[in-house]
Parts: sequence; C-alpha cells; structure tokens
Amino acid sequence: MLRYVATAVQDLESYAEFVEETRLAGLRALARDLRGARILQLNATPYGGGVAELLNSLIPLERGLGLDVHWGVIVAEPPFFALTKRLHNALQGAPRWEVTKQEQDAYLRHNGHVADAIRGKYDIVIIHDPQPAPVRRLASDGGTRWVWRVHIDLSAYNRDAWTFLVPYVEEYDAFVFTSPEFIPDRLGDGRVHCFPPAIDPLSPKNIALPAPLRDRIVRWIGVQLDRPILTQVSRFDQWKDPLGVVRVYRELKEKHPGLQLALLGSMALDDPEGWSFYERIVREAGDDPDIHVASNFTGIGNLEVNAFQSASDVVIQKSIREGFGLIVSETLWKGTPIVAGRTGGIPLQMTDGEGGFLVSREEDWVPRIDALLSNPEEARRIGTRGRERVRQRFLITRLLEDELSLLAGMAPGAKTHAP
Repeated sequence: MLRYVATAVQDLESYAEFVEETRLAGLRALARDLRGARILQLNATPYGGGVAELLNSLIPLERGLGLDVHWGVIVAEPPFFALTKRLHNALQGAPRWEVTKQEQDAYLRHNGHVADAIRGKYDIVIIHDPQPAPVRRLASDGGTRWVWRVHIDLSAYNRDAWTFLVPYVEEYDAFVFTSPEFIPDRLGDGRVHCFPPAIDPLSPKNIALPAPLRDRIVRWIGVQLDRPILTQVSRFDQWKDPLGVVRVYRELKEKHPGLQLALLGSMALDDPEGWSFYERIVREAGDDPDIHVASNFTGIGNLEVNAFQSASDVVIQKSIREGFGLIVSETLWKGTPIVAGRTGGIPLQMTDGEGGFLVSREEDWVPRIDALLSNPEEARRIGTRGRERVRQRFLITRLLEDELSLLAGMAPGAKTHAP
C-alpha cells in the first residue's frame, strides 16, 4: 500500500538571511524548467529518520517554487521491515545476508502494491534507499523517469546483499549517492551523481532557541545545566554504537565527576531493531542517575534535540557506518563542538579543529572529548568555525539546487503537462 504524507508550502524568500540572492534566483530559474512536471518522492517512513527529515523540509520548498511534488511512503507488515532492516545492515557491511523465497515474495508483493498505485501518474519518481527499490522494475512505465537516491554507507557492502538488490535497481535512469566512495559495482556509468544531504536552518530542530526556553527544555529531561553535558542523538542501532558511548562516558566520568550523558534517539516505522537496542542501553545504564536515555516515545522531538545540541558542552557521534549523519551539521550549526567517527559522510562535514575532531581509533575517543571538556573556551571557538562550514556547504538550499539541477535535466517535456 501507498500512503501520502501531507506537507506544508515554504517560501524560498524565508532563507534570504542565510543565502545570497543570486543563488535564490538560480533556484527559481531551475524550478521554472520543472513547472508542470508531476513528481513523487517515495521512502519507507514519514518520521524517525534522516530521510524523513530531509523530505519534510525539501518538499515544502519545492512546492513553494510552484512544483507539483508529492510524498509517498510504503505501508507494509512488520516482516517487510524486518527484511529491509537486515538488507540495510548488510549493505552497510553486516557479514551475513540470507533471504528466503517467502521473504523475497513479500518484499516484491508490498512494492508491487506501490507500483500499481503510482503507475502512469508521475513524470519523475525519486525512490529513497532499498526498501522501495523494486518499485521501478515493477511499475514498468516507459513514460516515467526514475531516480534511486541512496542515503546509506555502501563503502563496505555485503556482496551477497548487493547481488540480491542489483536486479531491482540497475534499470533506474539516475542514481544519487552521498559520496563517490559509496558507489557499488555495476553502477559506474554516466547515470551516477553524488551530492550530500543538508539541514534546514528554519526547521524546529535548527532554529535559534531563546536561552530561557532552551534551558527549560534541558532541565525538563532531568539534566542539570551547571554540570557538563555530553550528548549523542541518533537512532538506537548497532551502527551508532550507543553502548560504546556509555563506555566512553564512564571513562570520562573519572576525570569529570559531574559529567552527564544524554542519549536521545528516535524510533521509526522501518526500524524494528530500535526497541531491542533501547532496552540494551537502559540495562547498560543501570541505576546511574546521570545517564538519560529518551526517545520520541518519551517526549523527545525536534525542539528537545535542538535544545540539547545547543546546551551540550560536547556532542559525540560514535558512528561505525554513517551515510551522512545530519546530526553533525545540525550540531555545528549551533556552534557546539562535536567528536565524531571518521566514517561515511561525516568527514565531508567537518575537519579536525573546524567543528570538532574526527576519531579513527577506539582509544582516541576519551582524550579528544576530554580536551574539549577541559578547555570550554577553545571548544566553543572550534564549534563556531564549524557553523560557517555548514552555512557554506550544508544548508537545505544547496541540496535543493543539486536536486533541481538533476531533475531539470531529466524532464525536457515537463511543461507539456498542466500545472
């Protein structure tokens, strides 16, 4: 089944304080080339992940430019998402991949329902990640142009999983990856494009919060503002290593006895492993009153994440694999220093000393965070340098420009349709 997600309409002029007028004019010109085209953005969940966040900001801007853009999500049974989560893990490097015929049939059946629902209705369809990847093959519509947008880290993919997936994606008209390092075998032709995601400075997660509101939100979670705060915001899964974050916190606690840890996560429809990891984290935290574990099911939303990213002394992103990691640019936008894994799309967003520090070895996490906690003035200077890097390279208007440039080249006949 396919379900449509209602979205707002956002005026491009709202971003004039962040972006020069020449770039805004360029966006308006690109949009004119796409007027009348019927466009669908299709992914697996309307909330709980980076793709949903991107679409919740990108589509309103596209609609504000007069484009006919819709957002659809797959409605499927839990076994479907159990399979696609395993596929996601294998494509990010999990060593084992097995799929039964019954599971494959269910994967194709659910995607077939979506294909039937959209066949012939759109000029351009953008499919996000592996969950709805077979829709293009199953739709068999020669009049539609198809884009597969891959947000995950494929730098060390499981070859058996890729062999399973590639028949469903090789017929796409264009592929978009975050980094050239993520391009797998059999896709190295002129259809491949690379551009990273971006953050929305006007979203509730990134707008500037008044200090009293920020502080009230943080205190509401039970965290004290007169003691240092270390925060990780992520899904609760193996690739973010939340249990490793707890270990790092405990080592740091020996030198910084007042340190508090906030582990904030989100549960998503397409991630059935989230609850089991949440429970493991809670067990690992034990009765430590300075470890705060919370999620969107316990009141953590965009404003709460914003407050913690703004109020924390240091943010940690202990990723093992990371397609991009919006959390990095979100944190730097607040001027807060971050220590993050040197993996996936994270090094695109920051360098050592410009926003924080990148870590490659397990033994470097504690000393890097300790250096920032011990020198708060220098930590803030480092964080401030990161904000400017985000402004130049990782705001939503740059992503909008990349996407519209790609789509304009794919829809030469778009103006033949009624707006």
